[in-house]
Amino acid sequence: MKAKHQRLTLALLALAALFGAGLLAASALKDQASYFYSPADLQKNPVPPGKHIRLGGMVADHSIVKQPDGVTIDFVVADGPATTKARFRGIPPDLFKENSGVVAEGAFDNNGLFVADTILAKHDERYMPPELARKNGRQEHKTETLAR
Repeated sequence: MKAKHQRLTLALLALAALFGAGLLAASALKDQASYFYSPADLQKNPVPPGKHIRLGGMVADHSIVKQPDGVTIDFVVADGPATTKARFRGIPPDLFKENSGVVAEGAFDNNGLFVADTILAKHDERYMPPELARKNGRQEHKTETLAR
């Protein structure tokens, strides 16, 4: 076999190996392709208890309840009419408020309660941290949802 044919064969084998590796990675990540599940997604396709997922949506109005232990909070994640009850034990981020976006990482327990081990609070694109707002001489942007 000529050297030219050997290089061509090796190049084709390398491309096939890359393609195979891509297919393996895609099949391994097919369940985790979504950044998060919304309550509406969970109503259509429930997730088994114990499976670690990300739950995303808006924190429902008047749904945050602090438990007597001081570190556990119960809240409701809403996505339109669909809702999911959740619990978090720890210190939530400063942006975690009612009527604001949230992505909670955790799993459902056997009673259907989503037990979060991490909370990621989201803000809209107009949000500006107070320190940056003061530096720029702007008034801190507050919407009705943040003012409550």
